[in-house]
Parts: sequence; C-alpha cells; structure tokens
Amino acid sequence: MALRRCLPQSSTTSTNYLSKIIQIWGFRMHVTKAAASVVEEHVSEAEREDEEYADVDWDNLGFSLVRTDYMFATRSGSEGNFEQGYLSRYGNIELNPAAGILNYGQGLIEGMKACRGEDGKVLLFRPEQNAMRMKIGAERMCMHSPSVQHFIEGVKQTVLANRRWVPPPGKGSLYIRPLLFGSGASLGVAPAPEYTFLVFGSPVQNYFKEGTAALNLYVEEVIPRAYLGGTGGVKAISNYGPVLEAMRRAKSRGFSDVLYLDAETGKNIEEVSASNIFLVKENSIVTPATNGTILEGITRKSVIEIALDLGYKVEERTVAVEELKEAREVFCTGTATGVASVGSITFQNTRTEYKVGDAHVTQQLRSILVGIQTGSIQDTKDWVMEIA
Repeated sequence: MALRRCLPQSSTTSTNYLSKIIQIWGFRMHVTKAAASVVEEHVSEAEREDEEYADVDWDNLGFSLVRTDYMFATRSGSEGNFEQGYLSRYGNIELNPAAGILNYGQGLIEGMKACRGEDGKVLLFRPEQNAMRMKIGAERMCMHSPSVQHFIEGVKQTVLANRRWVPPPGKGSLYIRPLLFGSGASLGVAPAPEYTFLVFGSPVQNYFKEGTAALNLYVEEVIPRAYLGGTGGVKAISNYGPVLEAMRRAKSRGFSDVLYLDAETGKNIEEVSASNIFLVKENSIVTPATNGTILEGITRKSVIEIALDLGYKVEERTVAVEELKEAREVFCTGTATGVASVGSITFQNTRTEYKVGDAHVTQQLRSILVGIQTGSIQDTKDWVMEIA
C-alpha cells in the first residue's frame, strides 16, 4: 500500500498514550517501538481509490480477529476536549479471550459495521446513533466524550484507511469497534483525569449465510441483571464481565447464546447477551421495553420502524418468560447479527423449538434491513452514510 507520511507537531505525545493501551475487549495489543515509528500515517483519497481487496478468503472469513492496517486514536485534554486524532498502524495484536475486560475501570464500547454495495461504494449504517449513544453513556458515567462529529470522523477515517478490508458485496462487513476509556490513573471510583477514544475494525462474514443458521438459546437464571437506574442501558465494558462468564458456561453445554431474565422478579425476559429479542405472535411483534436495564439497540430501533412501515403491530412491553411457548417465530437483533433467527430456547430443562424455515416475518425484516445497509433497497430514512 502506498502511504503518505503526515506527522503532527509532536509524535512523542501520540506514541506515549498509544503505548498505554494494554487490554481492549478481548484483544491484547502491544504497541512496540517498531509499530510506533509508523504512527500518524494517512492514506490519500487517490491512493485509496486504487486499492484492491485484501488477499483473504472472503467466503470463509469467519468471526475470528483479522488484523487490518490502521486504527484511529485521540485523547481528551485537560478541559475535556479531544485532541486532533491520529490514524496509526496496528502494533502486534493477539486474540486473548480471557482478557475480556478493560483494565482501566471505566469504558464504553460501540459496535458498528461498514458494508460494500453492489456498485462498490462503502456504506456506514446509522453512525450518528452510535455516536449519540456513546455520548449519553459517557455523560451518565461522568466521562469526557468525543462529540458526535468527532466520533463519526474517527470511524470514517478508520474505514477509509482500511477500505481494502471491507468485504466484497454479499461477503460480509467490516466490523467496527469504537472504544472510550479512562486512560489516566484514578483513586478508587473517581473519574479518570483523561480519556482515550479509539476505533479499530476487523472484517467478518455475513452472520447467517442464506439465513439458514439459527441460534439455540439457554435462559440464564443465575447472573443478576442491572436494576432500574443501573447501567443496563449503557454499553459499559464493566457490564460484560458476568455476561462473558454466563456465555462461557452456555457454550460449554452446546448453546449459542444466553437469554436473560429481569433481576427484580426473575419472571420476564430481557435481552440476549448484547442483542435484543423479539417474539412474533398471532397478530403482533412483541419485544421487552427498554426501561434502563435493557440496551436500546440501534438495530432494534431500525427493525421496529421497518415492521411498523410494513403494517405490523409492534408491542414494547413486559414479556413473561412463559410467552416464549406462544411465539410462532423468535429472532434477535444486533450489529453483528442483523436479524438472527432463533431455533430453540431452553428454560428449566424444557426446550421450545421454532420452525426457522417458516419464519416469514423474520426473513422479511432481515431482507429489508440488509437491503438498506447494502444500498440495494432505497434508503428513504437517510440511515446510510456513503463514505467512499
């Protein structure tokens, strides 16, 4: 890849704070001196246009970490304003599932994806929604936050610099991870004196090839969820500790994910790890209402709007666990999954199965969502941002 070096006034500052990054959401990152020597490199627009696809097997991409070329990083100053961002080459990165949680106590995480349309254009799906959620979450946790414009610019720079890693049409997406974490020393639970905003990405395949795979869920009754007024509505990294442990136990028993009940009564369903859940009943689509303990997913909001436009009745309300037996279809929504069919749910050793092949509503919603994200269906709601 042809590169144009663009050094800021002080590369030492950038190198020093990038070197602080030790563990980030399951990835152990070592920013070495060799890697630090090539930070702040930018790719010109003309050079990006000439790039070819990366040399990988796009049909068998999977979901393991694929190292791309660049990440975006910036740090808040003493007044809480974020400094000019830097686009930096990755250092050595190794996947470390055991690491899991950020070492800095305070952290927020977002999930986004960039898709390539049939015409080759690179598209982002509702980036301003992710930016607003991070901003609201940061305010709730007394953290400095990048502005919506700063957030979107960091994501755009990351995607453009890694354009060759955006899969060909129909092969998947570039999964983007914007992170915000306290990067200075703090006493107890006091807010950190400064914060780092980081964006990196990795290409992933389509979660469901041809929509045939389905989740088999296990209802978790052990791990309590956030109570009203807690941080359940915020993508706080500290929330994922018990989630990861519950998922590990479920996967060891052959399940693909965990469905949680509410912590207050233990009688109502909430969400599937970091995904939202929907039940298709006789004449309506039902989903648990977001009330401070359930993350209001951006894909969730989008799917509800699509369903309403199609004439479906959508109920956002308390959903008793017993209603799982009454549903004709069950699906989950999330950034990586899009709209994911659920094939079975096991609760108290009783397994309820759903006929995925007959899941007309799920397939319809998935098709329209993917069509909007990839530009094959007209985006009348201005959800998609074309960046290249």
